[in-house]
Amino acid sequence: MLWSAACLALASCHAGMATAGPGTERSGLVPADRREAAPELVGDSLDGRPLRLADHRGEVVLLNAWASWCGPCRAEAPELRAAHEHLAARGVRVIGLDADSDPARGRAFQREQRLGYPSFRDPSGRQLLRFPKGTVPQGVPFTVVIDTRGRIAAVHAGPVTERELRDLALPLTGS
Repeated sequence: MLWSAACLALASCHAGMATAGPGTERSGLVPADRREAAPELVGDSLDGRPLRLADHRGEVVLLNAWASWCGPCRAEAPELRAAHEHLAARGVRVIGLDADSDPARGRAFQREQRLGYPSFRDPSGRQLLRFPKGTVPQGVPFTVVIDTRGRIAAVHAGPVTERELRDLALPLTGS
């Protein structure tokens, strides 16, 4: 019984994170004519620098929601690091969205995992509440793929691999 509860807890870190709605298990690209605009996310990164999603218009953005206390988030971190390193030259940017209440924990996670990309601080879930209702899952981890025009092209619920990120992002780059 205890083992079952532990496995369930590690399978998903959906507790304790506010989101815009019931979420979705969407996978694969949304047809271009059915894509909704991504919200304008503006805030501070974990290192205290201003961060704006709009500064990356013209690039494909992989927006990954995570928290340091989330086991699946830790498991996917090397995959996101690899995607960041391998896809940047093709116009793909990885940006994190940290749900930790303590920014020191988020910074420690970034340092430990050697994540070279910025992350928004979002301990209250306010950034996520800007997404259209029902477009993002309830909890972490998940990744929103934003096309070069700033529209939501895909949502991947749960941990993601570099291959899955490539498969979602590269068709949007035109390469």
